[in-house]
Amino acid sequence: MRETLIVIGLFVMAMALRSSRKGFVRKLGALVFLFASFTFFYFISGRNIFAGIAGACLWFFLPWIELLTNVRRLRMPLDNCLTRREPPNPSFFPNAIEAAVGMEEAGFEHVSDCGWQWSGMQQHFRLFWHPEERAVASVCLCEQEEVAFAFISVTSTDSSGRTWRTTNFPFAPTLQYAPSLSLNHVPCEKSCFHQILTDHRKFLTQMKLNPADLRIPNPEDIEENIESEMRRQVDQNLKSGIIQLTGDGHFQYSRRGLLFLWYQFVKDMIRLC
Repeated sequence: MRETLIVIGLFVMAMALRSSRKGFVRKLGALVFLFASFTFFYFISGRNIFAGIAGACLWFFLPWIELLTNVRRLRMPLDNCLTRREPPNPSFFPNAIEAAVGMEEAGFEHVSDCGWQWSGMQQHFRLFWHPEERAVASVCLCEQEEVAFAFISVTSTDSSGRTWRTTNFPFAPTLQYAPSLSLNHVPCEKSCFHQILTDHRKFLTQMKLNPADLRIPNPEDIEENIESEMRRQVDQNLKSGIIQLTGDGHFQYSRRGLLFLWYQFVKDMIRLC
């Protein structure tokens, strides 16, 4: 009975810590969850330390349930095209509305609303541009089943065609980035567009890029550039073996790709816990 109460107490403590608004307290709660799992398997195995360690490690293998049941069967189009769309319901993406307002306040002009679908996930883009900043800004709204989130990106392209981007995308990438893309990832809690634009300017300065080194974007080419960038990313992942062709104009994750995704899931579990 004493051992049972210890395990229950640890799980209750972990749940209490996880409900905190402070990040370090929530991370402490995640560690307590691991320790509670360790003690549970440690006690039921007759105080076997290795069984306790294995029980705690089970949390890191939970993504394989999703990988082997759903992700393995995904088929994604090799050539995906953006289509013009109406803005989604603002009630689903309140932060996106604030971001769009911030872009307009910073002098960015609205270009278009477009989107595409990736194996059940709807992605909607609100695209803006600023000739003086020599940058394109976007707020992307993602919706899949009951999950919805938005993220902001600011993108510049230098005279050699290399892309420089600052984004608060909240998750690890599900595909490797193309070599021509340099990414400046800021915390997802930073959702104010003015802050992200400031970070992008600092990023360009750190990379020793002057405004004269950047191309002035053409608003008529922004959608085509997004499509071309995605195709370059797909080609990069085909070359590296992360994905493989299915022979019907689609691609799917290879075994190596499933391992890559598992590693990305684990990184998110550690970073976002």
